[in-house]
Amino acid sequence: MNGKERKYIFPGTEVDIVLKEDQSSGKLTRGIVKSVLTSSKEHSRGIKVKLEDGRVGRVQSIVSFTGLD
Repeated sequence: MNGKERKYIFPGTEVDIVLKEDQSSGKLTRGIVKSVLTSSKEHSRGIKVKLEDGRVGRVQSIVSFTGLD
């Protein structure tokens, strides 16, 4: 699942993001969403999030919905 729609991304979701410094290479970083930073419903380059470890990037794919009840 891609990370372009905010309705699928919430705290606790495991995602692959691209950090700003990795945009040219496309290297992905995996982590758990702490907070969603993009306020619009969708974004063409991916929803911007802050991971639990403090790194910030745009979601490229959703790995799992671990935060769902």
